[in-house]
Amino acid sequence: MINPKRLKNSFKYAFQGLSRAAKEGQNFRVMLTAAAIVTVLMLALSVSSLEKAILTLAIALVLVLELMNSIFERVVDLLKPRMHLQVKEIKDIMAGGVLVASVGAALVGVIVLGPYLAAWLRTVGS
Repeated sequence: MINPKRLKNSFKYAFQGLSRAAKEGQNFRVMLTAAAIVTVLMLALSVSSLEKAILTLAIALVLVLELMNSIFERVVDLLKPRMHLQVKEIKDIMAGGVLVASVGAALVGVIVLGPYLAAWLRTVGS
């Protein structure tokens, strides 16, 4: 049975975590801004439902990985507070994962939105 109070608290804590990530994480804020721009474009350009789903998944992947990166950074800092070679490597590898996902998401955005933007620019220019 679902406990409404526990469910409400779960959402409250989740939104608190997202709020903290947005306040403390410059990269997360940049990614949220990019996500907002892509969302506006996909709605304004009448992108197909399948394309919206693909763009939404790409956005979610990048944001989730950035949140996981923040978690890993905090955990390794707890375990090894002083900068240690392995701590640096873990942080660098996680950041690399976020970078790969971000580049992939950007390519998906260009592939999906590019033709729509090109068509829109042709109509504006004529």
